[in-house]
Amino acid sequence: MNKPVMVLGATGYVGGRLVPLLLEQGWKVRAVGRSDQKIKARSWGNHSNLQIIVADALDTATLAEAMQDCIAVFYLIQSIRPGESDFATLDRQIAYSAVKAARVAGMNWFIHFSGLGHQSRLSSQLRSRYEVGDILSLGGAKVTQLRAPLVLGSGGASFEMIRAFCGYMRIMFAPRWMDTKCQPIAISNVIEYLAGCLSHPQTAGQVYQVGGPEVLTWRKLFHIYADEAQLPERIVVVLPLRIHRISIGWMNVVTPVSVALIRPLVERMQDEILCQEKLIQEIIPQNLLTCREAITVALSETYRNEVVSSCFDAGSTQLSEWDVTMRPSEAKVYRDTFSIILDGSPEHTWNVVKSIGGNTGWYFGTVLWRIRGFVDKLLGGPGLSRGRRRVDSIAVGDCLDFWRVVAVDERRLLLKAEMLAPGKAMLEFHIQVLPDGTNELRMTPSFEPRGLWGRLYWWIIAPSHSLMFGSMLKQMAKVADVRVLKGPTAVKG
Repeated sequence: MNKPVMVLGATGYVGGRLVPLLLEQGWKVRAVGRSDQKIKARSWGNHSNLQIIVADALDTATLAEAMQDCIAVFYLIQSIRPGESDFATLDRQIAYSAVKAARVAGMNWFIHFSGLGHQSRLSSQLRSRYEVGDILSLGGAKVTQLRAPLVLGSGGASFEMIRAFCGYMRIMFAPRWMDTKCQPIAISNVIEYLAGCLSHPQTAGQVYQVGGPEVLTWRKLFHIYADEAQLPERIVVVLPLRIHRISIGWMNVVTPVSVALIRPLVERMQDEILCQEKLIQEIIPQNLLTCREAITVALSETYRNEVVSSCFDAGSTQLSEWDVTMRPSEAKVYRDTFSIILDGSPEHTWNVVKSIGGNTGWYFGTVLWRIRGFVDKLLGGPGLSRGRRRVDSIAVGDCLDFWRVVAVDERRLLLKAEMLAPGKAMLEFHIQVLPDGTNELRMTPSFEPRGLWGRLYWWIIAPSHSLMFGSMLKQMAKVADVRVLKGPTAVKG
């Protein structure tokens, strides 16, 4: 274990669980991401055996330098996410970048994880994932490919879809795929297989199918979830139709999972996808969790607020997750600032600020926020339903309803919108202690429009800011139990 291993996609759903396991096993890990702050915000972000590499996956030179002396690279990047229309092209570009970097660095082992599907009926997502596996081998490196029919775990797209669908619907109308068989595997078993490959070099260059110990229908899986979640019995009414598009649209509305993730999931639900071989079990034996055990673990982590990673962790690729700079020299930037002067502890006010969103809500105009979220969901955006990762703390990279936390430090919170809008929207909260001992809470929405529609969008919503954000500041002061000395007022300039 003297040589390091590299993880591309370290803060994604699988990578966010694989890295701590590798560290626990004694491996030196190089975690690659676009933001060191996002990695450091993880519980394992300051581990002594962790080296953080800040790089875009298309930055071949930086990747090549990071791959030097690595025994293997875990390739866990996928571009299918909200805001990315041509994910297949981006997948290819990133894979070629990794291949070139590996050739320069002399790194000769990729470990790649993807879904399992029928070769003759691959969804566009799986077709792209399979193509990535082929591309990675073009530079001469051996590629270990692990393919899973369905992954179950807290924060995962499949689990979150099942959780929301069962939670909202006592009577569930579903298409015929509800009686299709599937073979789920627990996320903990997936990462054990991935990490185990490092200790078994004979896996290099091989393709393995990884599934759980049970084969069951989606209908049975939904019933198991309802039972473990102690919900009243759910009635599933299967419609004798293949309502593919309606299924995607309906699940997009009633679940927090984005349509970008729902579409490939529903496409795979239509076919019976089961493992045809069990070779990996002979090489890396482990206790495979049943579906009931996997759901029990996932629910326990959710209830304890200990979800290690989530399908919501990945930000938009269309609006770069960490590109937070407005460019007034290149484009018009609209900005409103509202201020309120408070007599009380700034810590009390900060506790209110950092608790915003999720079950707490936005303190004022709840109906308006929900309408905006519902419209965003209908259009394929994240909406409000994904909430926030934790109720008592907030960190860089966390999703917060239809916002993403891009900066958080002492008494400052900066959010970037991932809702669908014709431009780049930001929202900043800042608490400052004034010379007279009072403190000022400022709230600044800003918007960099994209074309004429972007300007019209701002002109339409800007008149409501004074009422909306001013009222929010007053309500936040009330919740913080601090006295308002002045304001809220609009700050000019």
